[in-house]
Amino acid sequence: MAHPSNRLDVQLAAVIGLVALTRVLPHWPNATPVLAIALTGGALYASKRWALVVPLLAMLLSDVALGAMFGWDYLLHGTQAIVYACVAGTVFLGHALRNQRPASIALAGGTAASVGFFLLTNFAVWLGSSIYPQNLQGLIACYGAGLAFYNQQGSFFVNSLVSTWVFSGVILLANAALNRLSGKHVASIR
Repeated sequence: MAHPSNRLDVQLAAVIGLVALTRVLPHWPNATPVLAIALTGGALYASKRWALVVPLLAMLLSDVALGAMFGWDYLLHGTQAIVYACVAGTVFLGHALRNQRPASIALAGGTAASVGFFLLTNFAVWLGSSIYPQNLQGLIACYGAGLAFYNQQGSFFVNSLVSTWVFSGVILLANAALNRLSGKHVASIR
């Protein structure tokens, strides 16, 4: 029988790999489980370290793969640090909501994470871009463009919001079901 920590390492590696894969395979823009993994990881993992490592390592691995596929400019863009900071912030948001009902974590937490991601990443685009004037009108234009971006496949913001709600809900429901079946708290990770 495998040692529990070895099983845990395999499970964490599998989650990291699956989340990374969701960003590499074709999907609607921003419709991935990354923010949901960060949010629910913060709420469920006993260790903040693992709650941070899982989504950030998945992001890094998939960014390297996407950079190899589409060019290294994809990997090293001007808003990269803000994107990773938003994912890390979502972990801390999940941790702050850990005593809330699962529906509150998924809906309120998912909304806050998606809105925060949209506002911060688009602010970074505006701040580091020569496309938009560096004034209030330019910032508003940048946010408007962010809402309309890839509109034929849904907007980046709406895709992020809905996928964070759905994936968070699925993860939290699965955790609750596993807890009921096993009679103990499943998601205590180191």
